[in-house]
Amino acid sequence: MKESIHKYFKVGLVSFMAYPSTIRGEDPNVVEIIRKIACDDYFDAIEVNWIKDKKIRSEAAGLLETSHLTVCYGAQPHLLTTGLNANHIDEGQRQQAELTLMGAIDEAEELGSQGIAFLSGKWEEATKELAYQQLLTTTCNLCEYAKTKNMMVELEVFDYDIAKASLIGPAPLAARFAADVRERFNNFGLMIDLSHIPMTYETPEFVVRTLRPYITHFHVGNTVCTNTSDEGYGDEHQRFGFPGGSNDTNEVLEYLRVLKNEGFFKSEDPYVFSFEVKPWKDEDPDIVVANAKRVLNRAWALLED
Repeated sequence: MKESIHKYFKVGLVSFMAYPSTIRGEDPNVVEIIRKIACDDYFDAIEVNWIKDKKIRSEAAGLLETSHLTVCYGAQPHLLTTGLNANHIDEGQRQQAELTLMGAIDEAEELGSQGIAFLSGKWEEATKELAYQQLLTTTCNLCEYAKTKNMMVELEVFDYDIAKASLIGPAPLAARFAADVRERFNNFGLMIDLSHIPMTYETPEFVVRTLRPYITHFHVGNTVCTNTSDEGYGDEHQRFGFPGGSNDTNEVLEYLRVLKNEGFFKSEDPYVFSFEVKPWKDEDPDIVVANAKRVLNRAWALLED
């Protein structure tokens, strides 16, 4: 493409994956990490998560307000680091997850985000439909609360049988779920991630076409999911070029082609398109982020006008 990618997308970074020391919301250096991203004008958006210390959170909020970045809030760590499940068939445990996510909405508002993203929980085949209804209850309650703040709720589509083993899940089920929520709430959308598409045994074209009316947010990254004996097998979001990885420049290019063909290049109101990459073991986070930029730059350069 001759024109800049920044015309059509708000290029972002999932900060708590690139810098995983922040994932539990307790890193005292989180403001400096956010400052580093805010000072990099490659990024138009940043995805943050919980910051448990109120004073540090307030400082981060001030920095983000100054930055002119689009702020997104990932509530996935609220669930993944605590074992909470938004579709738990035990009503008490479902409510506990919902309460945590309600708190995430409040914190997202404080940090300047216009919404939150979360994920569905684990499920069992015998209780799949009940889990679906439990997730619907949680999501609709979140949307109702978020609507009072003019905020969005987004559900990220994950794998269903490899790593996270989330209910949502394959694209057809995600489409059914999104349609059910949208019957009641217009402040709901789906987030798709190139990293997760190989883990649901689908293709970008199939996923995007199936979920097209409901997609509001994009992630891009890599995964190792072909051979269970490979190092890092599962949902680890390794850097591009990682041994055994499913995604690299060609796959990012194809992802972009699909988004272009399906009408997601919107210069007047760009979608957030964020790297979700994570250092493996002792890899340097800054180099992993630079790696992702290089891959996206090359894929964009190869994309046909």
